[in-house]
Amino acid sequence: MKAQASALTDDFNDPLITIEEDEAAHEQDLWFLPGPLEEEPDDLPPGPRAEPPDTAVIEDWAKAESVYAARLARVAGRLGALDDRLLRGPEGWRHRLALIEAADLSWFAGDRVSSGRLALWISMRLSGAQDDPNALARVGWAVRRLTGGPGPKADLAAFLDRRDPENIEGSAERFEDRAGGWLDVMAAAAELHPITRACMGFHLWSLAGLGQHGDQMEAAVTASRIAASDGSGAIFAPLAMGGAGGLRASGLPPKRLTGWLDGMNSAILTAMRHLNDIETWTSKTEKEMSRLSGRTPPALRAVLTEWPMISAPMAENLTGASRTAVQRNLSWMEAQGLIREVTRQGRYRMWQASH
Repeated sequence: MKAQASALTDDFNDPLITIEEDEAAHEQDLWFLPGPLEEEPDDLPPGPRAEPPDTAVIEDWAKAESVYAARLARVAGRLGALDDRLLRGPEGWRHRLALIEAADLSWFAGDRVSSGRLALWISMRLSGAQDDPNALARVGWAVRRLTGGPGPKADLAAFLDRRDPENIEGSAERFEDRAGGWLDVMAAAAELHPITRACMGFHLWSLAGLGQHGDQMEAAVTASRIAASDGSGAIFAPLAMGGAGGLRASGLPPKRLTGWLDGMNSAILTAMRHLNDIETWTSKTEKEMSRLSGRTPPALRAVLTEWPMISAPMAENLTGASRTAVQRNLSWMEAQGLIREVTRQGRYRMWQASH
């Protein structure tokens, strides 16, 4: 009997047996918890999946680029020809194309600023009672970015003239964070052609949360600078001249890219026609005005080369000539068929080169 009692006492005092019994009892008390992963039934619906990384979209655009490589090469070749033409041409050509592009972009973005109103605003900060000052400011910003300055990759916030307010709430998403995500995707797509990358960036603009203030205008101008980033003559790639059809493309990346390429091709051809017309006009006007004396005729001719439309006060301001000299030369040029009046009104008349 003593030996049997000793055995019971040893089993009771054995710490391993006590721990195992406690764990078994504890598991029975937790009957309401789900079992181990391997015991879960296989017929349950799938749970939430992790979102793909932002850069995953690049693969779709890379596939689209490979499918339409030949079309992309043709458009890139035309953009290269425009770049070379502007590199060899006068500085006024770049300014002229930028004004035309900005005015056309304003119609695409819904601001609808005419070339004449834009010229008056850019040259003299003149606006009418019917003009929207915010729209004029947006189009003026577009002209500045299309005529020079650092591109969007250097500092996107400075390029867009957008900064987070100092008193921004702590819970609010900062512009720098949204811009940083978009820039990261663009940097990861460095292997894509600049034209493809510009198209991708344009269509990802609103998804990145950047489309708040004139988003269509900002996105288009940013994309046009990216598409021409490899050039040295063309500061931007025309997108809106000729209809802006490429900016309205929708669907999956292949469809968006084909629409983009077709629209850019049309816009580049339109820009080249503008340059052909103004080059022919300049050559003809130089011969016709060679018999005129003074500094006003060549200065006026340069202004008409740089600006699609001018008024007499604009010409006076840009050339530094007197109002009388400007009016006299404008009247002479109109009589010779070198320029034509486009406003058809007695006051606030504007002229453009007769091509």
